[in-house]
Amino acid sequence: MSTFKGILLSKSESGFNAALADIDDAQLPADGDVTVALEYSTINYKDGLAITSQSPVVRKWPMVAGIDGAGTVESSTHADWKPGDKVIHTGFGVGETHWGCLAEKARLKGDWLVPLPAEDGTLTTRQAMAIGTAGFTAMLAVLALAKQGITPDRGEILVTGASGGVGSVAIALLAARGYAVVASTGRLGETDYLTALGATSVMDRAALSAPGKPLQKERWAGVIDSVGSHTLANAIAQCQYNGVVAACGLAQGMDLPASVAPFILRGVVLAGIDSVYASAQRRREAWVHLAKELDKAKLDTMTTEIKLTEVISRAPQILAGQVRGRLVVDVRR
Repeated sequence: MSTFKGILLSKSESGFNAALADIDDAQLPADGDVTVALEYSTINYKDGLAITSQSPVVRKWPMVAGIDGAGTVESSTHADWKPGDKVIHTGFGVGETHWGCLAEKARLKGDWLVPLPAEDGTLTTRQAMAIGTAGFTAMLAVLALAKQGITPDRGEILVTGASGGVGSVAIALLAARGYAVVASTGRLGETDYLTALGATSVMDRAALSAPGKPLQKERWAGVIDSVGSHTLANAIAQCQYNGVVAACGLAQGMDLPASVAPFILRGVVLAGIDSVYASAQRRREAWVHLAKELDKAKLDTMTTEIKLTEVISRAPQILAGQVRGRLVVDVRR
């Protein structure tokens, strides 16, 4: 019987445990129809919560961590996939209720997969995981602003949590489309990094993170917010007439201490961004845009590659906001 390595999370009477373990192939989930030999994964905020057990993310035990993965199809009974196909996986409760991708191998449902873009903007599996759920979410948010008519000539776009994965990719994507981007961050030491990605200016997140007035001076044509709570409330309160806010995260909190005033007096639109259960059509569209529009050199500057053996020690850093950009995991090392 062959084995593969993976980050295995377990819970027992003695408590929670996260370990790099040897796992039998026979233990792979029976309800998947595509087995993928993974090449790269990544650590998202949700993965950090699961690996450190700081939030009840995992709902089935034991669990292999990792909501994102990219690699080559090893075997398949799904009509859309055959051995040798390069695929990307994000979301769908993987790493929570279904074994995940911080491992050398995964068995997944074919309906969850998208092809690695190979035409008009090729991506490698490493680049796909440098993007991961964070970058995929950022692309959905950028597309949401465009769909609501927020064009570059409308004015500044605020990106909160700018030094993180969603924020970093969002800045690069918006800049490539010609938007003026203001980056909000708690790490002003990353100003050079953020401006290199395309931010036209950088502001301290403290200006947005405290309770504020329900209706404030108009500034933002659009907002991509991965923070939530008071930061999101203030961003909404500062939106221009008919401005659009794409909300996709809750790093500061799940609450929204806001007023209806910006919505009924300025026509502000609050667009929720769900990257977990997005349709196959939206997924494929977003990944094609990412392959074409995201500057690969900028992607490289926001990417740090680590080994599978380093994942457990790195997870707390994600939660503490100590990681710039994206962590890519070479699961074969």
